[in-house]
Amino acid sequence: MRICYWFAAILLALSSQALAQDDPDVHTPLVDPLQASSPQASVAQEDKRAFGVLPNNRTTEASIPFMPISSAQKMTIAAKDSFDWPVYITSGLFASLYQVEGQNPSFGQGMAAYGKRYATAYGDQVAGNLMTEGIFPSLLHQDPRYFRVATGSRKSRLAKALSQIVVTRTDAGGRTFNFSEWGGNAAAVALGNAWYPDTRTVGDNVQKLLVACATDAFSNVLKEFWPDVKRHFQHKPRE
Repeated sequence: MRICYWFAAILLALSSQALAQDDPDVHTPLVDPLQASSPQASVAQEDKRAFGVLPNNRTTEASIPFMPISSAQKMTIAAKDSFDWPVYITSGLFASLYQVEGQNPSFGQGMAAYGKRYATAYGDQVAGNLMTEGIFPSLLHQDPRYFRVATGSRKSRLAKALSQIVVTRTDAGGRTFNFSEWGGNAAAVALGNAWYPDTRTVGDNVQKLLVACATDAFSNVLKEFWPDVKRHFQHKPRE
């Protein structure tokens, strides 16, 4: 599980860099990619890739009037995050590090073992995305999108970004505990027991669940501050 901690640490470092920038607290709202027909469609589209690589399909602006999305749209978000080309690359990186660390020793070593690690690493990502972004939100009538705050102090934005891992919006526009995040990741972890014979204990599964949710929390931070980081590197002047 050390690779998950490394990945979370990378996300934390990137978010810390964003917090350190001297960008303005108020930004121009961006249109929700799932609400392109709304009056806000004339506003610039949300960047679909954080840092030019990481999929950013479920980010929307909190400043846009809330409109629920259908189950089909939720599954579309999950599918885009599961089958986008960077997922295959990150699966390869995860598999390589798992191979070096000798995780799941029953897989052995060699190319056949690497193939197993690649397949299971990819399976982890697909299962997590489908459960937390598509299936559970559809069943529980919760909204899987990340609502970017974009305004206020950096500390308040950071707190709100992290809080969305615990509190989410419902299809009716209210707020509730994020059962989709925690229940969806729990289901994905349980499913992963089918291909991880060496880590099926309760302790192993709890650790996987906490790491998955923590990684998603750091991902929210990255999504919140990515436009600030992008503007900094592009040397755009303040509005």
